[in-house]
Amino acid sequence: MPDLSNKELNITNVGLRSFCENIQSAGGSATHLDWEPPANGDSEIGSKLADLVNHKKIEVANDEAFGRYLAANPVLAGVGMACENLPNMVGKTILHAGAPVDWRDMCGPMKGSILGAAIYEGWVDNLVDAEKMADHGEISFDSCHHHNAVGPMAGIISPSMPVWIINNTEHGNQAFTTLNEGLGKVLRFGANSPDVIKRLKWMEEFLAPTLNSAIQKTGPIELKPLISQALHMGDEVHNRNAAGSSLLIKKLVVGALGSDSTQNEIKEMVSFISGNDHFFLNLSMPSCKAMLDVAHGVPHSSMVTAMARNGVEFAIRVSGLSGQWFTTPAPVVDGLYFPGYSMDDAAADLGDSAITETSGLGGFAMAASPAITQFVGGSPADALLQSRNMRNITIGTNSQFTLPALDFAPTAAGIDVRKVVDTNILPVVNTGIAHKEAGVGQIGAGITSAPLDVFVQTITPLHKSVIY
Repeated sequence: MPDLSNKELNITNVGLRSFCENIQSAGGSATHLDWEPPANGDSEIGSKLADLVNHKKIEVANDEAFGRYLAANPVLAGVGMACENLPNMVGKTILHAGAPVDWRDMCGPMKGSILGAAIYEGWVDNLVDAEKMADHGEISFDSCHHHNAVGPMAGIISPSMPVWIINNTEHGNQAFTTLNEGLGKVLRFGANSPDVIKRLKWMEEFLAPTLNSAIQKTGPIELKPLISQALHMGDEVHNRNAAGSSLLIKKLVVGALGSDSTQNEIKEMVSFISGNDHFFLNLSMPSCKAMLDVAHGVPHSSMVTAMARNGVEFAIRVSGLSGQWFTTPAPVVDGLYFPGYSMDDAAADLGDSAITETSGLGGFAMAASPAITQFVGGSPADALLQSRNMRNITIGTNSQFTLPALDFAPTAAGIDVRKVVDTNILPVVNTGIAHKEAGVGQIGAGITSAPLDVFVQTITPLHKSVIY
């Protein structure tokens, strides 16, 4: 044994931080390694995870899935009606955010939105009858994701609603979502009063045709360049979309002026978008959906292709485990609450908008948007750290989306379930917070993380798929 008694030592501590602090307080030199065992110390999962690290089948599959994601080219093709464009959107079907959930188990905002959608469709003319329809099983419910769609917050899409049509010109798939209603009392937060329905009808009958006419004149609008430019202008295209919405208006106005739309219709379109900085969110989301759907279903891939919340469960989909959702109870977000509200008033985490983080945007790109920290909490320094930290749990980076504050480094993308479980570093999500009761609306925003448990759940079936 070497004699260390007279040598100056620099001790590396793994385990309890207090061991390191005791050495430092005694005048010694010690560095604490911030490490914890995979899967919170679950030895069985840790053993299986060890078999999956650097596994050739998974690495080859991830190269394929990630390559498909990178090559995708989402293009805005137009606006159409949900029942005419979404696959298998038949009868009295209403789609919602997150993994499938039964009517009786839905959260307040989602139920409120569904009741409003039933009135909007003309199936009933009051909330009491709408609730009876739902209670008696007269409405079919399904996840937006099962119909190539995504939806913010409650995520409601009913048959007559206008939807953005996004074509992935590289692979031929499509993605859809509704038009963004703006803030305040809106359907996506569970509001269903007459003025909410009136606005939705105006969007269907006037806004949607004006938008579609403009797009047909401009021709298909490539969305990756708009997202990239928005990142350089201070958006992260989840909770901040001011730049993206402005860039979109520039495209649409040129087309609208050359269309058959009246001057008043064009004025109303521009006025509505100009007064709604979140308008572009409903384009960034289906763009991400179109990019990730082509990465889904690659056998043995450990790449996450969706993170979604229905107000009851937080759920993920994994490319190589394409037949199932992995779910765990959705957390209530500890964020910044508007005056008069607190966590006690909040619904559990809700919405499909975490598709942006799944694609390397939103919380993963917060370094591009220091201003967003004033809305969701933290500091610009925290935003830089979060964007850097996400590189530890991803397959690679996306050079098409770059972050000026990090010397134009590409965003981290392609969440790898193995790396999440191995490092216990959780995907960051910045999100709005809905009141737990229908119709109250947004009561705050915050930064949260995907729960570790959903990633741990994937290790056993992934292990089975490649080992046996």
